[in-house]
Amino acid sequence: MINTVGGVNRRTLLKTGAALGAGIFAAGMPLSQAIWAAEGKVLKARGTEDPTTLDPGFYAGSQEIDIMYCLYSKLTHFKPGYTWGWDLESAEKMEQVDPTHIRFHLKKGMKFTGGHGEITARDVKFSFERVIKHNSPVKPDWGPLDHVEIEDDYTGVIVFKAPYVAVWNIAFPYGVGHIVSEDAVMKATGDGSSFGMKPPAFSGPYVLSEFKQNQHVLLTRNPQWSGPKPGFDEIEIITINEDKTAERAYVAGDTDFTRISLDSLATLKSNPPAETKIEEHPSLYYYWIGMNMDHPKLKDINVRKAIQWAINVPQILDAAFAGQANVATGTIAPGLVGHREKALIPPEGDLAKAKEFLEKAGVSDLTLTIDCLTGSTYTTVAQIVQAQLSQIGITTEIKVQDAGSFWTLGMESEGDRWKELQITVMYFSSVPDPHYATYFFTQDQVGVWNWERFRSARFDELVTKAVTIDHQDARAKLYYEAQDLMEDSGAYRFLTNGANPVMYRTTRTQAVTRPDGYPLFLEFKPV
Repeated sequence: MINTVGGVNRRTLLKTGAALGAGIFAAGMPLSQAIWAAEGKVLKARGTEDPTTLDPGFYAGSQEIDIMYCLYSKLTHFKPGYTWGWDLESAEKMEQVDPTHIRFHLKKGMKFTGGHGEITARDVKFSFERVIKHNSPVKPDWGPLDHVEIEDDYTGVIVFKAPYVAVWNIAFPYGVGHIVSEDAVMKATGDGSSFGMKPPAFSGPYVLSEFKQNQHVLLTRNPQWSGPKPGFDEIEIITINEDKTAERAYVAGDTDFTRISLDSLATLKSNPPAETKIEEHPSLYYYWIGMNMDHPKLKDINVRKAIQWAINVPQILDAAFAGQANVATGTIAPGLVGHREKALIPPEGDLAKAKEFLEKAGVSDLTLTIDCLTGSTYTTVAQIVQAQLSQIGITTEIKVQDAGSFWTLGMESEGDRWKELQITVMYFSSVPDPHYATYFFTQDQVGVWNWERFRSARFDELVTKAVTIDHQDARAKLYYEAQDLMEDSGAYRFLTNGANPVMYRTTRTQAVTRPDGYPLFLEFKPV
């Protein structure tokens, strides 16, 4: 057994005690903080899920992008704070030449690890075009990208087939905008396809030091990084799926930054842990109940409509979100262009109408499955939906999946499980552009991220047109209609956009986030 003092093992205490000296204690620094300062700056932050890939051209979720922000460079990045915006990062200059051409000029002297040389326009071209070439699941982030023209080692022009106003808030500052080394990736993969969890080179302030599944991701300083020095020597992102477990880990001192559950928010605000700051942020997430329109049991729109009308959204939010989350009107969150004032189906639904639709379908003794992630939020949603559907005579079985299994359920590339998919408790993260909240439901996303297998030529037309329009009111009208079409299909019951409260230890760090509460680890400062 190793004895500890304030979370530091006694062996370390004895080793560093002489070096600390009396001066530190005289300055009033707590013992544990003084030892932490002497050992080197380590940020311990909670991650909600293990990454499934660290290839930015093939990312699967926002948790992975939080890590990628530290490992690679982008032309631009999101500004920290409470207002959405972006700043230049590896680009010295960005210029919208005309509606379909954007010129960039790179800063000089930024290098890849492993002897793969300086970041050049050729690497930018390779990074962006490989997403399209290899038909990445997230290639819609690039919209109508055609190609990148190289003018010199540091200058290039990004060429689109049509105007794409969303590029500034989606592709450039988010996932697919990260720049990888053409030389390193081609040597590692042979054809430029995904390198998964084995990055062959890094270009950001940190490198991947260690990944242990269901434990942590450890990042350490990149000695070849020539940009502004980040605040911490190491960043340890500890995987904790459950918010409640994460809160206990925080109180125990195991992490210094975590998202917190909505049902804990009121209690934590009134009685926060010592030396802790709690921040509330709106969320761009969208949660919904999805139905696989191609499954034989759900092909009849009347069955899907019955399920939609049987679901009472406020009951779900009270149980799963502690009444602290808004009722969603669609996939587009409040504050974004295209947010609808209300959905077509009232939040409370209507059991009588639900039964009418079921009678119209001529269905009785219907049994269905509900797939959901592990975690109390998702399982609670599934259980409430199960109870609500039982009121109209539908019996359901809940199938709980871990993240690795769940996020491949509807993907045709991962086998035939999509054929058995019926009802899912779904959520996607988002960024501050409505295109990101709609394009995953186009026809070319069927069997990729469109697990409802919703097909509408008009929807595709609206989404394609909306992303070319600068005028916000005109653009919003197209997104209103697009969300109406989704709801009219019977395949979606919109739930909430959630919320994203976080807390952090003020004696260890000054946390910095995006407006929606997502951590920007590079901006965190030690105390």
